[in-house]
Amino acid sequence: MAEVLSQQEIDALLNNVEAGAEKSVETSAHVEKEVIPFDFRLPNRISKNQLRTIHNINENFAEMFSSYLMAKLQSIVTCNVTSVDQIYYSEYVLSVSNPACLFTFDINHTDIKGILEFSSEFALTLVDRLLGGNGKGKKNSQVITPIEQKVLEVVIKKILQDLGKAWQIIGDYDFKIDKFEPDIDFVQITSQSESVLLITFEVHIGEETYMMNLCFATYAFDTILSKLSSQNLSSIRPIKYQGTTAQNILTNHLKKTELNLEVEFGESSISFSQLVKLKIGDVIKIDKRIGDEVKISVEKKHMFNGVTGVVNSHKAVKITKRVDKRKN
Repeated sequence: MAEVLSQQEIDALLNNVEAGAEKSVETSAHVEKEVIPFDFRLPNRISKNQLRTIHNINENFAEMFSSYLMAKLQSIVTCNVTSVDQIYYSEYVLSVSNPACLFTFDINHTDIKGILEFSSEFALTLVDRLLGGNGKGKKNSQVITPIEQKVLEVVIKKILQDLGKAWQIIGDYDFKIDKFEPDIDFVQITSQSESVLLITFEVHIGEETYMMNLCFATYAFDTILSKLSSQNLSSIRPIKYQGTTAQNILTNHLKKTELNLEVEFGESSISFSQLVKLKIGDVIKIDKRIGDEVKISVEKKHMFNGVTGVVNSHKAVKITKRVDKRKN
């Protein structure tokens, strides 16, 4: 037979049940506050703050690269970071065209490997411009030849050098070129299932726009990511470019531009019959006397007058006055 509970015992049981319910609610609320979203697709995903810092670092690199190309190609060039994201390496492999223009590189004293990818159009335009062309010819997708690779290596080495400068705000990293590869299937910087950091750039040369990618294997990024977490890097810029503007950069490169300077010693005129009779040893009289001023032209424009002479066994000209531009 069941034992009959007194009213006092019933009240005690009810109080215990209510206290337990309150404790359960508090515990549930406490657990909810500690829930952290977990990305099962990319469990090692870089945080948004870290991606933002990486974006800023590579914007600094893009500024350096723009300045270099502007001086090298003698044209208006801008380079911008369009995206910084983390994806599977297999996804990146599928996005690369074939044939491709890929340069693999290593970072000294780390296990980090990476890929620098140029679109075929960008690579061929660079080769054309660096060899004296105007870069406006039609660029069909094709395998980059060994000669074109050698021409591009000059640019690639400069890119890796500028990357090292941009990343100096985190640590001393030395980027070194490894090899060229036209087929992404033969490039293996990490396994297909691992994540990679993909940084995409747009390069504008005149009215044309080209694509460039940087792809890093992220499995060896632990040391760098810890530094990104412990430092406020978002406002730091490379020392070389602190306080500079696009106008200052352009002015500095204009100062280094080489111009053609010509000295016109004099003029004379002859008849056609005299021309056909000219032979080695003949002397032609010009309209200038020894000591007379001669014209000095810069890029075909008469800008100075001067007198000729000899300095250290070399012919020379001494500037005597500047020509009034309004009369020129």
